[in-house]
Amino acid sequence: MSDFINGFWGYYVAFVVLAGIAWCLWLIFSQRKWLKSQSGIVQDTGHVWDGDLREMNNPVPRWWTMMYIMMCLFGLGYLVLYPGLGAFQGSLAYTSAQEVKQDQAALDAMVKPTYARFAKMDIPQIAADPEAHLIGERLFLNNCAQCHGSDAKGSTSFPNLVEGDSMYGRQPEVLLATITQGRNGVMPALAAVIDAGTAGDIAQYVRSLSGLAHDQIRIVRGKREYMNACAACHGAEGKGNKALGAPNLTDDVWLYGSSEATIVHSILNGRNNRMPAQEQTLTSDQIRLVAAWVWGLSKGVDVTSATVTSARAK
Repeated sequence: MSDFINGFWGYYVAFVVLAGIAWCLWLIFSQRKWLKSQSGIVQDTGHVWDGDLREMNNPVPRWWTMMYIMMCLFGLGYLVLYPGLGAFQGSLAYTSAQEVKQDQAALDAMVKPTYARFAKMDIPQIAADPEAHLIGERLFLNNCAQCHGSDAKGSTSFPNLVEGDSMYGRQPEVLLATITQGRNGVMPALAAVIDAGTAGDIAQYVRSLSGLAHDQIRIVRGKREYMNACAACHGAEGKGNKALGAPNLTDDVWLYGSSEATIVHSILNGRNNRMPAQEQTLTSDQIRLVAAWVWGLSKGVDVTSATVTSARAK
Protein backbone atom coordinates (compact mmCIF):
# COMPACT_ATOMS: atom_id res chain seq x y z
CA MET A 1 0.00 0.00 0.00
CA SER A 2 2.95 2.37 0.49
CA ASP A 3 3.21 2.62 -3.30
CA PHE A 4 -0.11 4.50 -3.35
CA ILE A 5 0.67 7.20 -0.81
CA ASN A 6 3.72 8.88 -2.35
CA GLY A 7 3.62 12.28 -4.07
CA PHE A 8 3.44 10.92 -7.62
CA TRP A 9 -0.17 9.80 -7.34
CA GLY A 10 -1.36 13.28 -6.34
CA TYR A 11 0.05 14.69 -9.59
CA TYR A 12 -1.34 11.72 -11.50
CA VAL A 13 -4.88 12.31 -10.27
CA ALA A 14 -4.65 16.06 -10.93
CA PHE A 15 -3.45 15.42 -14.49
CA VAL A 16 -6.27 12.95 -15.22
CA VAL A 17 -8.92 15.34 -13.90
CA LEU A 18 -7.68 18.41 -15.80
CA ALA A 19 -7.03 16.39 -18.98
CA GLY A 20 -10.59 15.05 -18.81
CA ILE A 21 -12.09 18.55 -18.63
CA ALA A 22 -9.81 19.80 -21.42
CA TRP A 23 -10.76 16.84 -23.60
CA CYS A 24 -14.49 17.53 -23.09
CA LEU A 25 -14.05 21.16 -24.17
CA TRP A 26 -11.93 20.18 -27.16
CA LEU A 27 -14.49 17.58 -28.22
CA ILE A 28 -17.48 19.90 -28.31
CA PHE A 29 -15.65 22.72 -30.15
CA SER A 30 -14.01 20.39 -32.65
CA GLN A 31 -17.31 18.69 -33.45
CA ARG A 32 -19.13 21.98 -33.93
CA LYS A 33 -16.40 23.21 -36.26
CA TRP A 34 -16.42 19.96 -38.24
CA LEU A 35 -20.20 19.95 -38.64
CA LYS A 36 -20.27 23.58 -39.76
CA SER A 37 -17.65 22.89 -42.43
CA GLN A 38 -19.94 20.53 -44.34
CA SER A 39 -21.00 23.33 -46.76
CA GLY A 40 -24.43 23.66 -45.18
CA ILE A 41 -25.45 20.08 -45.97
CA VAL A 42 -26.94 18.22 -43.05
CA GLN A 43 -25.46 14.74 -42.94
CA ASP A 44 -27.80 11.77 -42.80
CA THR A 45 -26.68 9.15 -40.26
CA GLY A 46 -28.62 6.44 -42.08
CA HIS A 47 -30.80 5.60 -39.07
CA VAL A 48 -34.51 5.43 -39.96
CA TRP A 49 -37.49 4.55 -37.75
CA ASP A 50 -41.15 4.04 -38.61
CA GLY A 51 -40.43 4.33 -42.31
CA ASP A 52 -39.73 8.07 -42.54
CA LEU A 53 -38.24 9.19 -39.23
CA ARG A 54 -34.59 9.92 -40.01
CA GLU A 55 -31.74 10.79 -37.66
CA MET A 56 -29.74 13.76 -38.96
CA ASN A 57 -26.30 14.84 -37.77
CA ASN A 58 -27.17 18.43 -36.85
CA PRO A 59 -24.88 20.51 -34.63
CA VAL A 60 -26.09 20.70 -31.02
CA PRO A 61 -27.97 23.93 -30.13
CA ARG A 62 -25.93 26.91 -29.01
CA TRP A 63 -27.66 26.98 -25.61
CA TRP A 64 -26.62 23.38 -24.99
CA THR A 65 -23.02 24.19 -25.92
CA MET A 66 -22.99 27.16 -23.54
CA MET A 67 -24.46 25.03 -20.76
CA TYR A 68 -21.77 22.41 -21.31
CA ILE A 69 -19.02 25.04 -21.19
CA MET A 70 -20.50 26.51 -18.00
CA MET A 71 -20.47 23.05 -16.39
CA CYS A 72 -16.79 22.63 -17.24
CA LEU A 73 -16.01 26.09 -15.84
CA PHE A 74 -17.98 25.25 -12.71
CA GLY A 75 -15.93 22.08 -12.34
CA LEU A 76 -12.68 24.03 -12.62
CA GLY A 77 -13.90 26.57 -10.06
CA TYR A 78 -14.91 23.78 -7.69
CA LEU A 79 -11.47 22.18 -7.97
CA VAL A 80 -9.85 25.50 -7.09
CA LEU A 81 -11.95 25.88 -3.94
CA TYR A 82 -12.30 22.26 -2.76
CA PRO A 83 -10.12 19.10 -2.74
CA GLY A 84 -10.13 17.12 -5.97
CA LEU A 85 -6.82 17.75 -7.70
CA GLY A 86 -4.73 15.05 -6.09
CA ALA A 87 -2.95 16.35 -2.98
CA PHE A 88 -4.16 19.94 -3.52
CA GLN A 89 -6.53 20.76 -0.63
CA GLY A 90 -8.30 23.64 -2.32
CA SER A 91 -8.13 27.30 -1.37
CA LEU A 92 -10.83 26.81 1.30
CA ALA A 93 -8.89 23.91 2.87
CA TYR A 94 -12.17 22.05 3.35
CA THR A 95 -12.26 18.57 4.90
CA SER A 96 -15.20 16.39 5.80
CA ALA A 97 -13.64 15.80 9.23
CA GLN A 98 -13.63 19.56 9.81
CA GLU A 99 -17.29 19.76 8.83
CA VAL A 100 -18.19 16.97 11.26
CA LYS A 101 -16.38 18.78 14.09
CA GLN A 102 -18.19 22.00 13.27
CA ASP A 103 -21.55 20.20 13.26
CA GLN A 104 -20.72 18.54 16.56
CA ALA A 105 -19.72 21.86 18.09
CA ALA A 106 -22.97 23.45 16.91
CA LEU A 107 -24.98 20.54 18.36
CA ASP A 108 -23.09 20.71 21.66
CA ALA A 109 -23.82 24.43 21.92
CA MET A 110 -27.51 23.78 21.20
CA VAL A 111 -27.94 21.10 23.89
CA LYS A 112 -25.62 22.62 26.48
CA PRO A 113 -28.48 24.34 28.37
CA THR A 114 -30.14 20.94 28.76
CA TYR A 115 -27.13 19.52 30.59
CA ALA A 116 -26.36 22.67 32.57
CA ARG A 117 -28.93 21.75 35.24
CA PHE A 118 -27.05 18.54 36.07
CA ALA A 119 -23.55 20.05 36.19
CA LYS A 120 -23.48 20.46 39.98
CA MET A 121 -25.22 17.17 40.79
CA ASP A 122 -23.31 14.04 41.77
CA ILE A 123 -23.98 10.72 40.07
CA PRO A 124 -26.58 9.40 42.58
CA GLN A 125 -28.50 12.69 42.36
CA ILE A 126 -28.47 12.58 38.57
CA ALA A 127 -29.64 8.94 38.66
CA ALA A 128 -32.62 9.97 40.79
CA ASP A 129 -33.69 12.77 38.42
CA PRO A 130 -36.48 11.63 36.03
CA GLU A 131 -35.37 13.88 33.15
CA ALA A 132 -31.73 12.84 33.52
CA HIS A 133 -32.85 9.20 33.62
CA LEU A 134 -34.60 9.55 30.25
CA ILE A 135 -31.66 11.36 28.65
CA GLY A 136 -29.17 8.82 30.03
CA GLU A 137 -31.28 5.94 28.78
CA ARG A 138 -31.46 7.38 25.26
CA LEU A 139 -27.73 8.03 25.20
CA PHE A 140 -27.16 4.44 26.30
CA LEU A 141 -29.48 3.07 23.61
CA ASN A 142 -27.72 5.12 20.91
CA ASN A 143 -24.13 4.42 21.97
CA CYS A 144 -23.97 1.36 24.24
CA ALA A 145 -26.87 -0.97 23.43
CA GLN A 146 -25.08 -2.40 20.38
CA CYS A 147 -22.86 -4.36 22.79
CA HIS A 148 -24.67 -4.45 26.13
CA GLY A 149 -28.18 -4.84 24.67
CA SER A 150 -31.16 -2.53 24.88
CA ASP A 151 -31.98 -4.01 28.29
CA ALA A 152 -28.33 -3.61 29.44
CA LYS A 153 -28.16 -7.33 30.25
CA GLY A 154 -25.32 -7.95 27.82
CA SER A 155 -24.53 -11.24 26.10
CA THR A 156 -21.55 -13.55 25.66
CA SER A 157 -18.36 -11.49 26.21
CA PHE A 158 -20.41 -8.33 26.89
CA PRO A 159 -21.01 -7.66 30.62
CA ASN A 160 -24.48 -7.64 32.17
CA LEU A 161 -24.90 -4.17 33.68
CA VAL A 162 -28.10 -5.00 35.56
CA GLU A 163 -27.39 -8.04 37.72
CA GLY A 164 -23.79 -8.93 36.95
CA ASP A 165 -20.62 -8.83 38.98
CA SER A 166 -18.54 -5.86 37.85
CA MET A 167 -14.88 -6.57 37.18
CA TYR A 168 -13.77 -2.99 37.96
CA GLY A 169 -16.48 -1.83 40.36
CA ARG A 170 -19.65 0.23 40.12
CA GLN A 171 -18.56 3.32 42.03
CA PRO A 172 -19.42 6.56 40.19
CA GLU A 173 -15.77 7.48 39.59
CA VAL A 174 -15.06 3.99 38.19
CA LEU A 175 -18.01 4.15 35.81
CA LEU A 176 -16.95 7.59 34.60
CA ALA A 177 -13.40 6.36 33.95
CA THR A 178 -14.66 3.23 32.20
CA ILE A 179 -16.97 5.09 29.83
CA THR A 180 -14.54 7.93 29.19
CA GLN A 181 -11.30 5.99 28.70
CA GLY A 182 -12.60 2.50 27.90
CA ARG A 183 -11.22 -0.78 29.19
CA ASN A 184 -9.01 -3.49 27.75
CA GLY A 185 -9.41 -6.66 29.80
CA VAL A 186 -6.70 -9.18 29.04
CA MET A 187 -6.29 -12.68 30.41
CA PRO A 188 -2.94 -14.11 29.31
CA ALA A 189 -2.83 -17.42 27.45
CA LEU A 190 -1.26 -20.19 29.56
CA ALA A 191 -0.94 -22.88 26.91
CA ALA A 192 2.84 -22.51 27.02
CA VAL A 193 3.00 -23.58 30.68
CA ILE A 194 -0.19 -25.62 31.20
CA ASP A 195 -1.41 -28.62 29.19
CA ALA A 196 -5.05 -29.34 28.39
CA GLY A 197 -5.40 -31.93 31.16
CA THR A 198 -4.17 -29.53 33.82
CA ALA A 199 -6.40 -26.78 32.45
CA GLY A 200 -9.35 -29.18 32.75
CA ASP A 201 -8.52 -29.82 36.42
CA ILE A 202 -8.35 -26.08 37.06
CA ALA A 203 -11.70 -25.68 35.30
CA GLN A 204 -13.23 -28.28 37.61
CA TYR A 205 -11.90 -26.42 40.65
CA VAL A 206 -13.17 -23.07 39.34
CA ARG A 207 -16.62 -24.59 38.76
CA SER A 208 -16.62 -25.83 42.35
CA LEU A 209 -16.01 -22.28 43.60
CA SER A 210 -19.39 -21.17 42.28
CA GLY A 211 -21.29 -24.28 43.28
CA LEU A 212 -21.45 -25.90 39.85
CA ALA A 213 -21.20 -29.65 39.26
CA HIS A 214 -17.59 -30.80 39.53
CA ASP A 215 -15.34 -33.83 39.92
CA GLN A 216 -14.29 -34.18 43.56
CA ILE A 217 -11.03 -35.92 42.68
CA ARG A 218 -9.94 -33.56 39.94
CA ILE A 219 -10.53 -30.42 42.03
CA VAL A 220 -7.73 -31.46 44.38
CA ARG A 221 -5.21 -31.28 41.54
CA GLY A 222 -7.01 -28.29 40.09
CA LYS A 223 -6.74 -26.27 43.29
CA ARG A 224 -2.98 -26.86 43.46
CA GLU A 225 -2.49 -25.73 39.87
CA TYR A 226 -4.88 -22.81 40.38
CA MET A 227 -2.72 -21.53 43.23
CA ASN A 228 0.35 -21.74 41.03
CA ALA A 229 -1.04 -20.14 37.88
CA CYS A 230 -4.22 -18.19 38.65
CA ALA A 231 -4.27 -16.96 42.23
CA ALA A 232 -1.96 -14.02 41.49
CA CYS A 233 -4.80 -12.29 39.59
CA HIS A 234 -8.02 -13.93 40.80
CA GLY A 235 -6.95 -14.28 44.42
CA ALA A 236 -6.42 -17.33 46.61
CA GLU A 237 -10.16 -17.53 47.26
CA GLY A 238 -11.11 -16.74 43.66
CA LYS A 239 -12.79 -13.46 44.63
CA GLY A 240 -11.04 -11.57 41.84
CA ASN A 241 -9.21 -8.27 41.86
CA LYS A 242 -11.00 -5.12 40.71
CA ALA A 243 -7.75 -3.21 40.42
CA LEU A 244 -6.70 -5.64 37.68
CA GLY A 245 -10.15 -6.29 36.28
CA ALA A 246 -9.82 -9.96 37.26
CA PRO A 247 -13.32 -11.49 37.57
CA ASN A 248 -14.78 -12.99 40.73
CA LEU A 249 -14.87 -16.77 40.14
CA THR A 250 -17.05 -17.60 43.13
CA ASP A 251 -20.36 -16.21 41.86
CA ASP A 252 -22.59 -17.51 39.07
CA VAL A 253 -21.81 -14.69 36.66
CA TRP A 254 -19.92 -15.91 33.59
CA LEU A 255 -18.89 -13.61 30.76
CA TYR A 256 -18.12 -16.40 28.29
CA GLY A 257 -19.83 -19.43 29.83
CA SER A 258 -19.26 -21.90 32.66
CA SER A 259 -18.75 -25.19 30.82
CA GLU A 260 -15.45 -26.98 31.32
CA ALA A 261 -14.62 -26.61 27.61
CA THR A 262 -15.16 -22.85 27.72
CA ILE A 263 -13.07 -22.40 30.86
CA VAL A 264 -10.28 -24.56 29.42
CA HIS A 265 -10.33 -22.45 26.26
CA SER A 266 -9.98 -19.29 28.37
CA ILE A 267 -7.06 -20.76 30.33
CA LEU A 268 -5.13 -22.07 27.34
CA ASN A 269 -5.85 -19.30 24.82
CA GLY A 270 -6.52 -16.33 27.06
CA ARG A 271 -9.08 -13.58 26.48
CA ASN A 272 -8.80 -10.06 25.14
CA ASN A 273 -11.95 -8.03 25.61
CA ARG A 274 -12.05 -4.34 24.82
CA MET A 275 -14.56 -1.62 25.58
CA PRO A 276 -13.87 1.42 23.37
CA ALA A 277 -13.36 4.83 24.94
CA GLN A 278 -16.29 7.20 24.45
CA GLU A 279 -14.51 10.49 25.10
CA GLN A 280 -14.33 11.20 21.36
CA THR A 281 -18.01 10.35 20.86
CA LEU A 282 -19.77 11.77 23.91
CA THR A 283 -19.25 15.01 25.77
CA SER A 284 -18.29 14.97 29.45
CA ASP A 285 -21.87 15.99 30.33
CA GLN A 286 -23.30 13.12 28.30
CA ILE A 287 -20.86 10.65 29.86
CA ARG A 288 -22.00 11.71 33.33
CA LEU A 289 -25.63 11.05 32.43
CA VAL A 290 -24.84 7.64 30.94
CA ALA A 291 -22.77 6.75 34.01
CA ALA A 292 -25.63 7.85 36.27
CA TRP A 293 -28.11 5.73 34.31
CA VAL A 294 -25.86 2.65 34.53
CA TRP A 295 -25.18 3.32 38.22
CA GLY A 296 -28.92 3.49 38.83
CA LEU A 297 -29.43 -0.03 37.45
CA SER A 298 -27.92 -1.49 40.62
CA LYS A 299 -27.38 1.60 42.77
CA GLY A 300 -23.64 1.05 42.45
CA VAL A 301 -23.68 -2.34 44.16
CA ASP A 302 -22.20 -5.50 42.64
CA VAL A 303 -24.89 -8.13 42.75
CA THR A 304 -23.76 -11.18 44.72
CA SER A 305 -24.32 -14.75 43.64
CA ALA A 306 -27.01 -15.30 46.26
CA THR A 307 -28.89 -12.17 45.22
CA VAL A 308 -28.75 -13.12 41.56
CA THR A 309 -29.90 -16.66 42.25
CA SER A 310 -32.74 -15.40 44.42
CA ALA A 311 -33.84 -12.86 41.80
CA ARG A 312 -33.83 -15.47 39.06
CA ALA A 313 -35.87 -17.86 41.15
CA LYS A 314 -38.73 -15.37 41.48
